[in-house]
Amino acid sequence: MWKKTPLYVKILLGMGLGILAGLFAVYFNLSEISNDWIKPWGVIFLNLLKLIAVPLIFTSLVKGISSLSNISKLSRIGIKTISLYVISTVIAVSFGLFLVNFIEPGNTFPDHKKLELQEKFNSTVDLNKNLASELKNESPLKFLVDVVPSNFFEAATDNSKMLQIIFFAILFGIAMVILEEKKIKVVREFFNGIDAIILKIIDLIMLFAPYGVFALITGLIVDFSGDMDLFSALGLYALTVISGLLIMIFVIYPLFLKFFTPIKYSNFYKAISPAQLLAFSTSSSAATLPVTMESVENKIGVSNEVASFVLPVGVTINMDGTSCYQAIAAVFIAQVFGVDLDIYDQLIIVVTATIASIGSPGVPGGSIVMLIIVLTSVGIPVEGLALILGIDRPLDMLRTVVNVTGDATVASIVAVSEGKLDPVPEVLVEKTHI
Repeated sequence: MWKKTPLYVKILLGMGLGILAGLFAVYFNLSEISNDWIKPWGVIFLNLLKLIAVPLIFTSLVKGISSLSNISKLSRIGIKTISLYVISTVIAVSFGLFLVNFIEPGNTFPDHKKLELQEKFNSTVDLNKNLASELKNESPLKFLVDVVPSNFFEAATDNSKMLQIIFFAILFGIAMVILEEKKIKVVREFFNGIDAIILKIIDLIMLFAPYGVFALITGLIVDFSGDMDLFSALGLYALTVISGLLIMIFVIYPLFLKFFTPIKYSNFYKAISPAQLLAFSTSSSAATLPVTMESVENKIGVSNEVASFVLPVGVTINMDGTSCYQAIAAVFIAQVFGVDLDIYDQLIIVVTATIASIGSPGVPGGSIVMLIIVLTSVGIPVEGLALILGIDRPLDMLRTVVNVTGDATVASIVAVSEGKLDPVPEVLVEKTHI
């Protein structure tokens, strides 16, 4: 019975049982037992996520960029596709930052609780604040200097230097694209194999997720002594994330369609609804790809030439839902921990979330690993993941819907610009698009 239960149900059960166990420990004064025998399992789960972060981002980016080797044949399509994906991702991150700064879900925590968290993770916060202060006294180009690693292996041993890993991965992938196929065939197969292994490791780690969430939530409840402020803040956080994702689906993408295509967006959503439903149920844009391609080609009219290039690339580099969520989650955790983020820090979040989303695998749970990159880039304690892991699964389902919708939107725009759209009549607007 337990083996057949969906993972998201198990995680929700782990969260619920963790809440009960934490309240039980607080009520019966069993905090010491919780801290000694339950909480360490949560730490192990976090360490597993940190462990896989570097190899995941490196192999995903190398594999994704090197797959663009046919960009020489489809150079215009390639440039348009990547540009649109990057623009939509920046928009998603920006809207996420606007919402979380406007709503401020983490500031529902009382000040004395924030002080407790600051004292608990004081060394982590202070270290990163000092590093940030040093950066601000340096040249404006210091950020770019630090992105370029002097030693790849040194960067690979420090999760706070993820941007350096990303830089080298991009450089590595571009070199693979430039070289002749026969020279890099073995390397490509090697990375395909490594990527498959890492995704399987993530699957194995996520099997431990219900227990890790149970331990993390139990420890969190004990740390907060059953304070209800925790639950109200989480509820407001979830509503903030959902608001950001719904804005992408029902405002941003319809505007893209209205200005750049002759497609009526209400019918567009009817056409891709099978892909959206599958994305919601599987939380995997990669698993949804065949249905997305079928919907885009047969129900919207995008040519196979465009769809077969734009959509697979989108699964790799277009993660609008993920990047919007990462921005909101990072600032929410910072608000809870009392970490002040200035404009400079939030610009770093925009850049890091945009780049990190490129490396997010289209599988359930992949975005949690990538969030570590965003958190460490601005000095937010990674331990703050414990706050949001329990309710991440339903949000992950909606994030995947956003990702798939974005892929279909960009495919439609590229097809129109290339004259490769042979639209099914019912998806057109009444007035011919000029």
